[in-house]
Amino acid sequence: MSMGLKLKQRFVLLAIVVVLALVIFYILAGRSNAHGKDKTWLQRKQQKEEHIALSSNLLLDGLMLDKREPGRNHVQKGGLAGFEEIDFTADLGGRSPWTIAASWVSSRHIYPEDAEELGGILRAMATAEITHADVGYKGTQLKALLVLNGHQKAVFKPKRYPREYIIEGKPYDGYDRHNAEIAAFHLDRLLGFRRAPLVVGRKVDLRTEIMPVGSERLMSTFLTQGNNTCFYGKCYYCKETEPACADGEVMEGSVTLWLPSNWSLKGRQRHPWGRTYRNDKQARWEYDDTYCNSVKQTPPYSSGPRLLDILDAAIFDYLIGNADRHHYETFEKDGDKGMLLLLDNAKSFGNPNYDERTILAPIYQCCKLRSSTWERMKLLTGDRLSQLLQKSLSHDPIAPVLTDAHLAAMDRRLLTTIDMVQGCIDENGRDNVLVDDSRYH
Repeated sequence: MSMGLKLKQRFVLLAIVVVLALVIFYILAGRSNAHGKDKTWLQRKQQKEEHIALSSNLLLDGLMLDKREPGRNHVQKGGLAGFEEIDFTADLGGRSPWTIAASWVSSRHIYPEDAEELGGILRAMATAEITHADVGYKGTQLKALLVLNGHQKAVFKPKRYPREYIIEGKPYDGYDRHNAEIAAFHLDRLLGFRRAPLVVGRKVDLRTEIMPVGSERLMSTFLTQGNNTCFYGKCYYCKETEPACADGEVMEGSVTLWLPSNWSLKGRQRHPWGRTYRNDKQARWEYDDTYCNSVKQTPPYSSGPRLLDILDAAIFDYLIGNADRHHYETFEKDGDKGMLLLLDNAKSFGNPNYDERTILAPIYQCCKLRSSTWERMKLLTGDRLSQLLQKSLSHDPIAPVLTDAHLAAMDRRLLTTIDMVQGCIDENGRDNVLVDDSRYH
């Protein structure tokens, strides 16, 4: 009896052990299977993210490549406009570059997104015969008015500084920088604004291209310093003691295409965040953080696109270091709905080591921005802004246009701007900050 009980107890104990073993086995197997599913899901998630990142990088770099022809890069249609390289060899099909450029101008843009002829027009600006030259239109800085073959007016701003020269002092000090006009035009394109006139670099032989066709009043300002031919023109700050000088007889400069006559300008309008340019007096926006509330109640900023244009311009100016937009201009016939033109950007790229944060006052006081501008800015992070801008500028006739220090400064300033806007979103909510203004974009 005792032996039989012990045997039964052993069988029961063995059965319990087997059952426990099976339970443990199924539990472990289930965990392993779940882990495998988790691992598979994680791998798929990572692959998806890598695919999105890869697609994004290809798009942002303007290199959605078609490999059908080895050794050649083809940007597929559907790429993000403004990120494709400008083709300076573009064929205009025998059409006048000036007629094409004039046909592009509209109430909200100076050139279209898909401007295939842009490179051909810039090439014509850099090479067309100069048929007349005169002193520049009224202003504070030295410039010359050129008439290119085909009766096209253009503004020539001469080189005054080497690329590496740093402007000390106030952010609006110094002479105009011709390379700043060029770089600002290319940035305008990358940001998708398309509100800056066409600009290209050009080297002009003063003796053979200007002197034979120059007006008497322009030629009266020519002089020689050593072996260099110089001129000082006529402007508010133009002085015979401070001429612009060529390298021998060849002068480097920027050529800005004159806007068509049927799009006359309304004239200089006071920028609501303009500076006083006086050490003893501040503008209201400099001491009143609620200033934007007053601006938003005043026409033309109380309705329409003008305030949003001001905000776009603030970001544009901060990236290029332009603290000199004290006035702005719009087209006469557009009224309050026309774009704020991004003209006269030559007081930019003065000091790559200094960031003038007050340029962003419209942003941090209004906490508003176009959603399209916000999305475009985010696409240009990760040093893509400097890389794409350098690539875009590399084909200009006077390249390199900017130093590496200026390119790096733009990447740094972009991050500052994004942090500022993100702070506004965190504090006020996305819907209260970002504005869908596609009607006027």
